[in-house]
Parts: sequence; C-alpha cells; structure tokens
Amino acid sequence: MKQLPSLEHHFLIAMPSLNGSWFEKAVIYILEDNHNGTTGLVINLPQNFQIQDLLKHFNLPSHPNSPFLEQAILRGGPIDIEQGFILHPTQGNWKSTLPLPDNLSMTFSEDFIEAISKNQVPEHFIVCLGFSGWKPNQLAQEIQENSWLTIPFNYDLLFNTPIEKKWQVALDTLGISPECLTQEAGHA
Repeated sequence: MKQLPSLEHHFLIAMPSLNGSWFEKAVIYILEDNHNGTTGLVINLPQNFQIQDLLKHFNLPSHPNSPFLEQAILRGGPIDIEQGFILHPTQGNWKSTLPLPDNLSMTFSEDFIEAISKNQVPEHFIVCLGFSGWKPNQLAQEIQENSWLTIPFNYDLLFNTPIEKKWQVALDTLGISPECLTQEAGHA
C-alpha cells in the first residue's frame, strides 16, 4: 500500500460508505498521524447535553452571562468516551495542554472546566468526549477504500461554523455537492 503523507492538523470528511456507522457525516480533526497510528476528534456530532450540564456534573456554578452554557458537548469518537478533550486557541495556562499547529491547543484537565464556570476561557472552544483512533496504516487503507476525504486545517470550520453545517461546509471547500458523492471507490 502506498504511504500517504501525514494527515496531522487536517480534517477527515466521512463519505457515504460510512452511512449507518458511528462516523456517518463526521468531520474529524486529526491530532496525530504517525507510525503508531492516527488519533482525532469528531467536531460535528453533538451529545445530548451541553456545557451547562457539564458544569452541573462537576458541581460548578455557571456564570450568569456566559455565552457558552447552551454550547453542545461533542462526541469526539467511540474510544474512551468518558475522557474529555478541549480544542481551543492557544491562550491561558492550563494544567494539561498539548500545543498544536496554528495557535491551536488541546487541553484535557478539569481546570479548563472550572474556568468555563467563571467565564475565563477563550472565546472559542470545543469540548469532546471520547476520541477516534486508527491502527498504523488503517486510515490510509480506509482513504483508499473511499471512506474519507481530507482537507487542510481551517480555523473557521473548526470554531465559526455551526455544528450541523460542518460536514456540508467541509465538502464545499472541495467544491463537492453531497448529491455527487458515491459509495464506490474509483481507481485509475
């Protein structure tokens, strides 16, 4: 199988071949893609609860003027679904933060949740529960089987596009209409 370039700091866009699966119409931000495998966070599939529910779960008060209270918590993936991951611009000082390219960070510590309760967080952030993962070469095989399209990182897609429109907007960046997608893979 041909080795594909690293997809770190890119998005995956689910193709129709994944309809009916956990990843139907998913858009995934790739955190890591190397010889150990691939890890990412789904950024467009909401849970049935919001930031205000997360604050209640941690017994934290909510700031009365917080614009985040009704923000959805996302299903980051089917692995380790009780672990939280927060994508946000690089600002603030959190206990467990991983720096990412383009002034982006991922935090997975409760001090960020405490800061949400005080309305002391970046303007944009996404909270995901769970993550998505692939064994070495598994994702490359799935891409060759026409399960995924890829696009470079796009800040607006991550933070400024409504959740329910991310899949369509991601396809639009490629000039593709969903009606034109097929489940079959073509090879020259």
